[in-house]
Amino acid sequence: SFTNDGFPMSFGDHLEDLRRRVMFSILGLIPLLILGFFVGAPLLELLTVPVMEAMRDAGEPGGLLATGPLESFVSYLKVSLGVAVLLGLPWIFYQLWLFVSPGLYSNERRFVYFLIPMSVLLTAASAAFLYKVLLPISLFFLIVFGANLATSDVPQRELPPEVTIAMLNDNAMPVLEADPPLADLRPGAMWLNPERNEIRTFVGNDLIRVIRLRSDGLIAQEYRIGEYISLIFGLGIVFALAFQLPLVMLLLSWVDLLRPESVTPYRRHAGFGCAILGMVLTPQDPWSMLLLGAALYMLFELGLLMMRFIPASLIAGKSTDGNEEA
Repeated sequence: SFTNDGFPMSFGDHLEDLRRRVMFSILGLIPLLILGFFVGAPLLELLTVPVMEAMRDAGEPGGLLATGPLESFVSYLKVSLGVAVLLGLPWIFYQLWLFVSPGLYSNERRFVYFLIPMSVLLTAASAAFLYKVLLPISLFFLIVFGANLATSDVPQRELPPEVTIAMLNDNAMPVLEADPPLADLRPGAMWLNPERNEIRTFVGNDLIRVIRLRSDGLIAQEYRIGEYISLIFGLGIVFALAFQLPLVMLLLSWVDLLRPESVTPYRRHAGFGCAILGMVLTPQDPWSMLLLGAALYMLFELGLLMMRFIPASLIAGKSTDGNEEA
């Protein structure tokens, strides 16, 4: 690397440049963190959609618990910080690129131009797979399993003479799938919403209070917001790393540690390894294991295709600065 005057950079110059790039990276995250404070609440609501829908599909009331005074606030801070880091990754990578690019040849830079967009694309695919596929199926299975693990047995008997079926039906509250116009209600009006598994009560001043109706299981399916957000973040990091498998295979082929013809006969072994990873990386329910194992094997096949059709010479091309090594 060279300075702006054309002289080679000393070790001290490199350290100073690194310090400057780290400082710029941190300063660039500050406005994004402020933005995260404004969008943290709607994003927190968005992240809870899979568990809410899974609970309602399983016949349980939606809603998460905060068992400590700081739990909701800390979850909000986690989401806001996560937004700042995710949006700031391109800026951080750009500062890292400004630090390392002066020491790279033109053909070496082409590898970075190819690898970073591919990594971003695979990371986005991992987030979509986690949010849209794995979480709804896995959460639904876990909720149904927990709700039916231990159930109560309430017997049915004939009504006593002073109580009739007509009396029970006449006193039944109305069943509504949406709230009625609040302006026409008096405080104390109640109705049952079967879609949300709630008894909703109008208390005046456009306020509604709810009683959530859970299933008859002895184990209540009520989850903490802090644990759920930590689960989402943990799985997101694991899946983002796992979905880089094709790039890892491609890099190993570029340095001649792997070749397509030597990997192809071991497809069955790769499938077994993907199944083991599916067991280790997921919440250990059978559906998520199968889904992640299948996704990883598809990524393995994608890696094989990339090894065959994207050799290092295709990316490197011809050097424009006198370096002849690809």
